[in-house]
Amino acid sequence: MSNQIKQKRPKYTLEFKKDAAKLVIEKGYTHNQAADSLGISLSALGRWVRAERGPATSISAEKKSVLNLTDQTELIRLRKENEQLRMEREILKKAAVFFAKEVE
Repeated sequence: MSNQIKQKRPKYTLEFKKDAAKLVIEKGYTHNQAADSLGISLSALGRWVRAERGPATSISAEKKSVLNLTDQTELIRLRKENEQLRMEREILKKAAVFFAKEVE
């Protein structure tokens, strides 16, 4: 690998994502027009629009659970919180073993 600087992906707020999707869904912008005017990638906008529209009626979409943007944000938050709680639990288990040995 070369010594290239890794570019950070921009972080967008939930409100921005919803507003961008509404441009396409409600205002009639094309995906290209909305992406160009907002300075975002076409693929990101497409994901946000699909998430806002909700699950499609096709068979493949029924098999796959599609979450809207609010649910996706909540799921990410809960996964982070769950991981934090697991780490804390493991630390407490180790501390309990340590102190149990110390008492004996």
